Amino acid sequence: MDELVKVRKQLALEKKEKSKLKSDLALARKNLAVQKKEIGKRVAELRLANKEIVFEALEKEKRAAELVIADIELTFQNKEKDKREIANKELEVLSHSLKLASQYSRSLLEASLDLLVTISASGKITDVNKATIKVTGIAREKLIDTNFSNYFTEPAKAEEGYRQAFDKGFVSNYPLTIKHKNGKLTDVLYNASVYNDDNGNVLGVFAAARDITTQKRIEKELIDAKVSAESATDLAEEAKSKAEKATRTAEDAVRAKQQFLSNMSHEIRTPMNAIIGFTKVVLRTNLNAKQKEYLTAIKISGDALIVLINDILDLAKVDAGKMTFEQTPFKLAASISAMLHLFEPKVDEKNLQLIKAYDERIPEVLVGDPVRLHQIILNLVSNAVKFTSKGKITVRVTLQAEDAEKVTIEFSVADTGIGIAENKLGKIFGNFQQATSGTGRLYGGTGLGLAIVKQLVEPQGGSIHVQSKLDEGSTFSFSLDFLKTQASAEVDHEILDLDNDIKDIKVLVVEDMPLNQLLMKTLLDDFGFECEIAANGKIATEKLNEKTYDIILMDLQMPQMNGFEATEHIRKKMKSEIPIIALTADVTTVDLEKCKAVGMNDYIAKPVDERLLYSKIVGLVKKPAPSVEQKEVIDHLTKEIKCINLQYLNQRTKSNPVLMMEMISLYLEQTPPLIRAMKQSLIDKDWMTLHATVHKMIPSFSIVGINVDFENMAKQVQEYANSQLNMEGIPLLVAQLENVCLQACSELQGELDNIKKSIK
Repeated sequence: MDELVKVRKQLALEKKEKSKLKSDLALARKNLAVQKKEIGKRVAELRLANKEIVFEALEKEKRAAELVIADIELTFQNKEKDKREIANKELEVLSHSLKLASQYSRSLLEASLDLLVTISASGKITDVNKATIKVTGIAREKLIDTNFSNYFTEPAKAEEGYRQAFDKGFVSNYPLTIKHKNGKLTDVLYNASVYNDDNGNVLGVFAAARDITTQKRIEKELIDAKVSAESATDLAEEAKSKAEKATRTAEDAVRAKQQFLSNMSHEIRTPMNAIIGFTKVVLRTNLNAKQKEYLTAIKISGDALIVLINDILDLAKVDAGKMTFEQTPFKLAASISAMLHLFEPKVDEKNLQLIKAYDERIPEVLVGDPVRLHQIILNLVSNAVKFTSKGKITVRVTLQAEDAEKVTIEFSVADTGIGIAENKLGKIFGNFQQATSGTGRLYGGTGLGLAIVKQLVEPQGGSIHVQSKLDEGSTFSFSLDFLKTQASAEVDHEILDLDNDIKDIKVLVVEDMPLNQLLMKTLLDDFGFECEIAANGKIATEKLNEKTYDIILMDLQMPQMNGFEATEHIRKKMKSEIPIIALTADVTTVDLEKCKAVGMNDYIAKPVDERLLYSKIVGLVKKPAPSVEQKEVIDHLTKEIKCINLQYLNQRTKSNPVLMMEMISLYLEQTPPLIRAMKQSLIDKDWMTLHATVHKMIPSFSIVGINVDFENMAKQVQEYANSQLNMEGIPLLVAQLENVCLQACSELQGELDNIKKSIK
């Protein structure tokens, strides 16, 4: 193309030259022929060049088309290359995954504790796991391509097993025994099934075997153990029979022991009752000095013998599990003081000091067992007095700890007596033990006091300790927990002095022993009371049908009809409410609950303390019922002081007047019917209904702020109604409860009216 342009330019130039040379044609004619030749030649060249240009253009177009095709081919090839690379990567990943899966599958197979084997249709092993190698003791490469049945104690049975798998598709729990190359045998259970290719063609059998050697051993041991157990059971039954027989023998021995102690108690106390009783009677008569000295010696010896009997029987109670601990309100300070007064004569006689150190932080009223506490301290103080000839005895009562519900109190008794050797401290709390063999001879005693103390302290959750030095003295200390209470303590029977003005009491004494009959008659004559004797319960009931008495003193152990039977007859058949006091020499088995159950009001132990007997008789017979004048005094006292306090009710209702009105209205609605039911049940002597009715009344006392003393009165009514003791005191208590509840109703009605006015 460039050549053509050049040519054209050249032609144009020549044309111009021709024009220019026209004038100079003449000059140029000479060279015209030459120029024509040159021009022709040049035209031919130009034509040839033009052809070449066209050819080249065609070639270029052809090459351009080829380039387009090549570019398309290259693009396609690049795409195919990318696809191949992706496919290769995917293939590599898949190959790696398959490799990992194969390794994982293999690791699972190798990790299996069961023996795993694959078997070809010809019975050759194609693969195994490590468990199989371990059990056979043969390497994998040596196992593969060998006969499966070669490694069992029963090759034919092994072959039959895998043949069944090929025939049926599986075999389960097929028992075989594998032999290790060193001769060790392993019992296995085989489970086998066929495996197929993708077209369902059977390739071989996959067999899994579980080692059951241990299981078979255990089964054998179990069978052996069962046989042994059956044999042992027979032996155990025989041993049990022997043990039960021994237990019955022991229980019979305990019962025999208890019966012996009971009988001994009764047999010893009965004559002692007469000895001590008549000694006291004679001591009250005119005697010369020698007679009084001899009788006093008899009384002291009798008292000592009773202490000995009490110690032995208390220990027997502990051994028999019959020692019980009450939970009653009592005043600790007053109780300790009264108890220590008992030792004042002996302390003065020995010219000793008796010091009481009492912690005033201790609450006035506590809940516990004052009788057992007295017994503990009496034993300790008695020992201190016995073994101290000079110096002092200190009884210390200290508050150790206190919370909202209970207090912990430490009691200690210290003396300046003979002391105890350190090597003897460990045994002094044993039965019949004293510090030395000479102690009993010099000071007397059974050696049971401290044993009883230990047996009384520990069941209550306490422990007793001793510190002592020879010739310097001893300190015994123990701690006990007591519950706190807002209740008032019941007053013990007051020991009354003989009142010569009280002579109109008629007493029926039911006693089978003539000596005791005479003693009781003598004592009652001294009191100025009328006395009649009945030798047994049957005679007593006959006398009650013929004559009226104020009180009965009832012995428990009598022929024909004993005291329990007689009392039950008097209460249930004769419907009599006459007071009955039980007399018993058997303090081991006396059952106070049984006394209460049959209707006895109280009991007194033999030998009889005449002052206690007098106090109990007068207390039961002469306790007055509320008179008209007394009721008027009660009415005056309860009405004079406002009996309700609505502070608690305000707190509970958050001073919500509507709620206050609702609660007051409920009290006014429920209380009058309860009062009527309480009075009617008292009239009907329906003690169960009385107990239930008063129980319903008690919660409302605190709600409306009635003084806690009335709540305690209600609880006393419950107790008396439940036990049917001290029933002569119930009418006065019921009258007081009626008055306070009626007054509360009156005051609450006023409060209700005021609240209604305030919200209008």
